[in-house]
Amino acid sequence: MPVESVFPRLEALLPHVQKPIQYVGGELNSTVKDWDACDVRWALMYPDAYEIGLPNQGVMILYEVLNEREGVLAERTYSVWPDLEQLMRENGVPQFTVDAHRPVKAFDVFGLSFSTELGYTNMLAALDLAGIPLSAADRTDDDPVVLAGGHAAFNPEPIAEFIDCAVIGDGEQAVLTITETIRAWKAEGRPGGREELLLRLARTGGVYVPRFYDVEYLPDGRIARVVPNASGVPWRVSKHTVMDLDEWPYPKQPLVPLAETVHERMSVEIFRGCTRGCRFCQAGMITRPVRERSITGIGDMVEKGLKNTGFEEVGLLSLSSADHSEIGDIAKGLADRYEEDKVGLSLPSTRVDAFNIDLANELTRNGRRSGLTFAPEGGSERIRKVINKMVSEEDLIRTVATAYGNGWRQVKLYFMCGLPTETDEDVLQIGDMAVNVIAKGREVSGSNDIRCTVSIGGFVPKPHTPFQWAPQLSAEETDARLAKLRDKIRGNKKYGRSIGFRYHDGKPGIVEGLLSRGDRRIGAVIRAVYEDGGRFDGWREYFSYDRWMECAGKVLPPQGVDVDWYTTRERSYEEVLPWDHLDSGLDKDWLWEDWQDALDETEVEDCRWTPCFDCGVCPQMDTAIQIGPTGKKLLPLTVVK
Repeated sequence: MPVESVFPRLEALLPHVQKPIQYVGGELNSTVKDWDACDVRWALMYPDAYEIGLPNQGVMILYEVLNEREGVLAERTYSVWPDLEQLMRENGVPQFTVDAHRPVKAFDVFGLSFSTELGYTNMLAALDLAGIPLSAADRTDDDPVVLAGGHAAFNPEPIAEFIDCAVIGDGEQAVLTITETIRAWKAEGRPGGREELLLRLARTGGVYVPRFYDVEYLPDGRIARVVPNASGVPWRVSKHTVMDLDEWPYPKQPLVPLAETVHERMSVEIFRGCTRGCRFCQAGMITRPVRERSITGIGDMVEKGLKNTGFEEVGLLSLSSADHSEIGDIAKGLADRYEEDKVGLSLPSTRVDAFNIDLANELTRNGRRSGLTFAPEGGSERIRKVINKMVSEEDLIRTVATAYGNGWRQVKLYFMCGLPTETDEDVLQIGDMAVNVIAKGREVSGSNDIRCTVSIGGFVPKPHTPFQWAPQLSAEETDARLAKLRDKIRGNKKYGRSIGFRYHDGKPGIVEGLLSRGDRRIGAVIRAVYEDGGRFDGWREYFSYDRWMECAGKVLPPQGVDVDWYTTRERSYEEVLPWDHLDSGLDKDWLWEDWQDALDETEVEDCRWTPCFDCGVCPQMDTAIQIGPTGKKLLPLTVVK
């Protein structure tokens, strides 16, 4: 039976909300397929506003991968703003997809991609609006399978009550495996109902189904063990790794938004994974090994993407894009190819030690010369050794001197506050570094008209990193440390006005820390916050630290734990961590040894260019680092007349 569009009911509400265009769909390259011609149907969600969610590469890739398959349908849904949520509740309009405005509850799978844990309350709002029970235990065969993915899914325990399953790692092949499992189960007449389907998914070894695992606790609140409670369910669930990126050249037809979004460009992921070994970086750890897309593969994707979208800027994405073994040839080849079209190129940020002026000039040849962004992360040499960010201040000064000497006038520097073993002095040295950057810039440029913007975020320890055992700095200490730095910068009469200072207070970081290293007991806190009106916690104007602390203060003490227990407490080697049964490929002993190296201020090289350090990923996942060079060049396209 066709599923009815809710648009006629929704349309009547749109004149009464802000930015109604974000809810109407019909974007260039969007897909609407015949409902009855498909037997497996996915609703994909990035649990944030349209302007954040639409450019998300992960959702865009899966949307296309699924819609390319015969008999499979995928549509997108995003979080609705509170003004529309209220009207939808008053008028009985359910959570809908933007493609065909079908109700989310009608789909087989409701897949959510979490790049940050602060989207959890938005997930509950979407479930509630869709008419899907919040607790997985209350769902019936008529409800979709609620599936979590993305980086935050590497510890899905805080949302274990609300999701049916989670996938960790790359999604391209995983969603197809899940699709075939659902298709077979439906073709057989849905034997055993929802329970049987989830059991089949769990037995693949690559889908984590929380209901099939019991968590036992020690009297002091720590986890004793996590054990499977059904036959055929693995003790550990493995991450998915796509090895040949050239076989997955997605998105081929990127979506072009109707409303303004955070990124107005076409993006190509030039490689996946990172082995720099920055100890704070969860993304770098969980996406190992490095897998490069070939220079010709990148060229083909850019050519098709520009042709299908009309964008005038191409983002070359990865965790450290300048580390691609052929980045110079890629940038020059693309700049040559699109010189007449004035297509600009951009890198998200550049490592100080990977920057060179030739690369920077190629990237800006056809576009505008905006500011350069670097991420030293730590203010002092000592703290950079702790976090394994092997960049000296001399390297940074030399790099920015080259940039300022070649016509750049704006440099952004990213840092973190609250890193393990950090002192006030480590943070105050950020101010010294910024002053030295401005002084050098004035010297080499002969001008006072230059800027350096210092941007600082609070450090949050993440699962599957060497810092997963580390204590988190309290919000009060973070704020006090940053206040000292602000006063130091503003008090500098000679250079202070040339230094911009942006920072986040420590409160959102504590909530993120609670959610990132939490266990199943945190689910009750998330539910309480949602029921108290919590939404859009990643947005400053909606986030309420007091709400989170009040809800946690009611829910956690009866269980013998509190917020500090999850955030500012240091863990020991013996402790069972909530995510230990989810296998990122990293050896836990190696992570612990790297944590000890951090405390000893010992740096570790990048294993792309040095012997293996036995992190465990390559042998455990039967993978290997894949890098060039291929020796090929990107030739200008032949114009067909």
